Amino acid sequence: MHTRLTGRPAALLHGHEAVGLFYDESRVQRHGALPAPVLDTLFGRGAVHTLDGRHHRARKELLVSPLMSPVDIGGLTARVESGWREAVTLWEGRGVVLFDEVAALLAAEVCDGVGRPVPDGAVREIARDCVAMVDGFATAGPRHVRARHARRRQEQNLMAAVNRVRADEPRLVPGTVLETIALHREPDGTLLDPHTAAVELLNIIRPTVAITWYVTFAAHALHRHPSLGEQLRSGSTEHARAFAHEVRRFYPFVPFIAGLATHDLTFAGERVPAGTLLLLDVYGHHHDPAFWDRPYDFAPERFLGREPGPGELIPQGGGDARTGHRCPGEDITLSLLAALSSALARTDPAVPRQDLSIPLSRIPTRPRSGFVIEVASRARSRHASRPFQSQA
Repeated sequence: MHTRLTGRPAALLHGHEAVGLFYDESRVQRHGALPAPVLDTLFGRGAVHTLDGRHHRARKELLVSPLMSPVDIGGLTARVESGWREAVTLWEGRGVVLFDEVAALLAAEVCDGVGRPVPDGAVREIARDCVAMVDGFATAGPRHVRARHARRRQEQNLMAAVNRVRADEPRLVPGTVLETIALHREPDGTLLDPHTAAVELLNIIRPTVAITWYVTFAAHALHRHPSLGEQLRSGSTEHARAFAHEVRRFYPFVPFIAGLATHDLTFAGERVPAGTLLLLDVYGHHHDPAFWDRPYDFAPERFLGREPGPGELIPQGGGDARTGHRCPGEDITLSLLAALSSALARTDPAVPRQDLSIPLSRIPTRPRSGFVIEVASRARSRHASRPFQSQA
């Protein structure tokens, strides 16, 4: 379907064939595809998302190698689970906004994981800034202004950290992701400029904090389908991973992904001129009855006993994450989402009356209330009548 976006000719691509086309670097490029407002808020100037060819592969390897091994992901997941248990003790006997608390938890643990020094009391500011970058990238007005200020503030802080590593004043972070990125050299042998190094560090921290959206959607799913909590409380990693996959399929987070046609193409019998902005329909792909049985039912069992193919489930892109443009943090997302969904089910909070509607007119969207939960004291929780009980 041909349309226009921000004054540019655009084509909306849909279907499994569209995924294959979109992730074929000989036909679709990323450089020049993302509008300036998105670069200035969500991804940052010079980020890996804007590169193609050997420069993209070299930068992608930088981001994949120090962070994406099972050991590294397992370590981050264990820290987040421990942080959740500590946080829950502070929430006992009162109501908290789950979205805000999860953002702070993830910000603290990912900063620790990458070796970023965080001054006392700064974790919630980092969390708020990372949330603002995601919340304001697709809109004009105050949300977008907040997003720009948030990115500028966090990039400046990370540039200072990169410069301290390079100056060895003193070298307190050997072997960390911060050091790896600060000392990385491009294919031509040059160090990343401090700003680009900060952008790539932030493109590890910000997406990890953005898992907050999925965790809040997981709470929404457990509230609507409390029987699923029994499976998550059982400790089954298979059920937890299937649940995480279904949260990412069912709930609306990324509406589309953008690229540029490198030359004249033909798709679905229609000519697509070179330079056309290509929009891969992510939400439509995940709810198409031609691909999914009962697409508007939340059904984690559809993923039991199997992993989705590279072009089947694409909330973080399609193809090969290590070499292509699929998000390198997808395994982190799955691990943290599965772990926190299970932890949430075990916490067994009450859900007071609130506005849990999810407006599709808002990008990115989430439950309007941020999902308020009330955690009973441990003495009271032994007498809880049902998981995620609603309070009338």
